[in-house]
This record gives sequence, C-alpha cells and structure tokens, in this order.
Amino acid sequence: MTVPRTAPVSAGTGPAPPVASPAGPHGRRGPVPTVVYAAGAALLTVVLRLIQISRAGDLFVDEPIYRRLGDSAAAGGFPRTDEGLFFLHPPGYFYLEAGWTKVVGEHSDIIAGVHSSRVLNALLAGVTAALIVFLVARVRSRGAGAVAGLVFALDQFCVRQNDRVLLETATMVWILAGYLVLVGLAGADPPARPRARAALAGLFLGLAVLTKDHAVLITVLPLLAALALGWGPPRRLVALTTAVTVASYAVYVALLSGFGHFDEFWAAKTSGVRRLLGIVQETGFNAAGTPSLAGRLLDELPGYAATYLLLALTPVALFLLLRRKEPVYRLLALFHASAIVTLAYAVAVGTLEEQALYLLFVPNLVALAVTLPVPSRRRPRLRVLACGVLVAVLATPAVVYARDRWTPDDGFDRLRAYLLTHLPAGSGIVTVDGQRTRGVTNWALNDTYRLGHWVTPAAQAANDARYVIVPWRVIEQGYGRSPLTEVERMTEGLRPVFAFDGPTYGTLALYRLPSPLPGPGLTELAVPGSAVTGPLLPAPGPPVTEAGDAPG
Repeated sequence: MTVPRTAPVSAGTGPAPPVASPAGPHGRRGPVPTVVYAAGAALLTVVLRLIQISRAGDLFVDEPIYRRLGDSAAAGGFPRTDEGLFFLHPPGYFYLEAGWTKVVGEHSDIIAGVHSSRVLNALLAGVTAALIVFLVARVRSRGAGAVAGLVFALDQFCVRQNDRVLLETATMVWILAGYLVLVGLAGADPPARPRARAALAGLFLGLAVLTKDHAVLITVLPLLAALALGWGPPRRLVALTTAVTVASYAVYVALLSGFGHFDEFWAAKTSGVRRLLGIVQETGFNAAGTPSLAGRLLDELPGYAATYLLLALTPVALFLLLRRKEPVYRLLALFHASAIVTLAYAVAVGTLEEQALYLLFVPNLVALAVTLPVPSRRRPRLRVLACGVLVAVLATPAVVYARDRWTPDDGFDRLRAYLLTHLPAGSGIVTVDGQRTRGVTNWALNDTYRLGHWVTPAAQAANDARYVIVPWRVIEQGYGRSPLTEVERMTEGLRPVFAFDGPTYGTLALYRLPSPLPGPGLTELAVPGSAVTGPLLPAPGPPVTEAGDAPG
C-alpha cells in the first residue's frame, strides 16, 4: 500500500524538502518533488473520469435535482426547484455549480446540464487526488503519497461516485484541505502564523459543512474530541478552527433568517435529521421493501473486490493510527474514527445510501497509506507478497474500468432523444418510479413533457396521457411509486416502442398505451393506431447484471 520513506520525518513536519542538485556521480537526480506526484495523480484521476463520462453511467435520481438547483443559484438568490426553496442540503455545491455554469455556459436541456456538472465533479476529483498525495506525503513520505493517489485514481467505487453529480466529491475536497492545514499545526516545530492557519483550516471545514451538513460528523465531531483529549494541534488552535467552522454555518443560517426563510429551513432540517437518524426511512438500504446491503455487496463483489479489500482493513488502519503517539497521528485517528462511527450508525439504523461510503473510503485510504508497514529488504518474500497485493489492488480496478466504460449505460439520454423526435412537447406521459417523491423519469423530462402518476384509464384519459415510461429495475427492486404487479398489469400485452438495456436500470422502456374505450366519465381520445405502433429501437447488447442504485 505504501513505500519506504525517502527521508527521515519528524512527526507532523513532513519529509525533508528535496534538495535541488545536479545529477550525482552515477547520473541519478534528486528525489521527485511531491508536487509532481500530486499533479500526476490529479491528471490521471481527471482523465479516467472524463472518458465516456456521458454514457458510462445512466442518470442518477439526484443528478437532475442538483443540476436544477445549480441553475437556480446561477440565476440569483437561494437555490430552489419548481417545488420551492431548497434547504434540505446547504447551498455550497449549488453555488459552485453556478460558478461553473458562468464559465462554460448554460445548456439546452437538463441531461446536457448534468453531463456538464459531471465534468466539474471530475475536476474536483482531481483536486482530491492531489490533496491525498500532499497529506500522506506530509505525514509519511512522497512515495506513500504517490501510491495513495494512484489507488484513489483507479478505485472503481471512487470513479463511480466522482462521475455523478452528488455532494460527496466536493465535500471531501474541503475536508482534505482542512486536514492538510491542521496536520501542519500538529508538528513539533510550529509553522509561521499558526492562528491564521488554524482559521484557514476552519474555513475549509466550514465549506465542507456548507456543502453537506452531514460532514459535521467528520469535521466538528473530531475537533471536539481533540479539544477534550488534547490530541492533535495545541488546544487553542483547535478551538479556533472549531469556532471558524461553526461560524461559517452560523453566517449561512443568519443570512437566510434575515430574508425570512428560517421556518422553511427549520422544516427541511428537522426532516433531514429524522432521515439521518433513521426515524424516517424514505430511501437507502434500510428502507422497507428495498434490496438489502448484503445482497448488493455480494452482487458487486466481482467488480469491486479491491475496494472491499481496502475497506476490510479499516479496523487495522485505526489500530495502527492509535498505536502512534505523535499528535499528527492522533489527529488522523480521530478523523478516521469519526468516519467509522458515522457509517456504522448508518449501517445499523440510519438512512444508508451508497454515496455515504465515500466519506469513509477516503479517510481510510489516507490512514492505510500513513500506517501500513512495508517489509524490509531483509525479508524479500514478504516484499514480493506486498508488491503482489499492491499490483492486484491496482490491476483489478483497471479491468473493471475498461468493462464499465465501454458498456453503454445512457438510457435516459437516448430516451429523451427518441421522445423529442417522436412526441411533441407537452405530451402527457405516465410515470411509475419515485416513491414518496418524484422519480428520475420526472426530473429528467418534466422540462418538456407533462408527467404524472396516472395509472388508471380514467386518469390517463383526463390528462391525455398516451405513453408510460418504465425503468424496470427500479420497479423490481421496490423503489417505484407503483408496485411491480400494477406496472405489469398496465403494460401487459404491450410491445415497447423504445427499449434500452443497461447496467443501471435494466430495461428502460417506453410503451404506447391503448386508446381508452368511450364510456361514462371518459372522453374518447383521437389516438391513431394501436399501442404497438412506432419503431422499436434495438438494445445495444445484453443487459449487464448489476444491482441498481438506491435513490437518494
């Protein structure tokens, strides 16, 4: 996982800076600067995520929501959807999206906007890789930082998270930036202007909380523990960092209160807390009638074995951190322990969604990189074994990456193109996904079409709804607003006019509904043809067996 040090390191002070010197007597140059490793890891991370970014992962339910919130922020004011002001999550990421939109321009439809925001997240992932290299190099060595950055760049779970328009990628950027500043304050030799650095760390951690307030559990919580235990930097600096972190969020609350939105904010936050605590289970693996976490893990084991291996070493990483008495290791131990406790609670009783694992994986990767021992040259067999494990950790994701990137998974993009060609804007379409809230179909298409959960012939006739869209895996896994039996009854005997088989949604199908028969309370609709008319678009290939994602 890591490589030997290139120079002796004092706790918290980082490796000795490279000495610029000409080639030695044997033609060898000095050590490679950390910034070169960081730039290489960042470049590799960005390139791997940008390749086929628009077709390697179908539209996730949160992506069009967050993109619309970013568009709203770009227009000015607090982020909102067509349902009103949005306070379930803080606005940090949405203003970041707004700035990105100002740079690259607006897009014609919501799916194109999502693809643009995916590029932004790929760039943020590159920053994450660079910060991992700098953080590990500061604590242990440049080589260890380079290996950690390489593992992050290739890990398929991280690739999937970074390729989606979700909050966790940006949140982790600010968290790592904050801890990078903090570890510099935990060394034996204090740096210049320590109070300014402590305030800067607090600002970074505050931005993390303003991006996803769930991040308070791996920012403020470990800082409070550091104050109580006296671990990490001096208490006065930790107190300053904590105060700035809390003040950042307090300014946001004061600002929205000043505009008269505190009641909406409070309602959204209390709802969010109930979801976080698991009192309300609307989404995630702990929700009733949805696939189990164990089943999902088993389904994905062949493709994500390297990720599981690293996560299995989580207790080992924490143990090795706690063995070290230096303040910098104690600080990282609190960071790591808080991430473990947070995820463990989510697994047990809280709302557990796949993306929450990212907030443990990255701290765990850092912890492993700064603690795992490397066999000495006196034990060549152990060194060969360690190198073999490292090669496996890097090679397995590369194979999975190649498979996933060239397996088309862009059903909603293709469906939208088909609809724009064959259905006029404003046409009525029945949707069956989305449980207590609107599903991905509605968010992806409601800027052009009228969509609703009109499952009875009377409702379909009243709303002139002639088609129904079914992402079958969503319905089969219990995430639909309509149960599987109801959807099967609605589509019985109908041949889809559009069908796409992909890893995310299985078969995504568009059916033309039969014309309702005239009768009491129904108005006969002039729908030419039968329910099976229209071209059938062939699927690009056999579906890939993979469990679908839990809507967030």
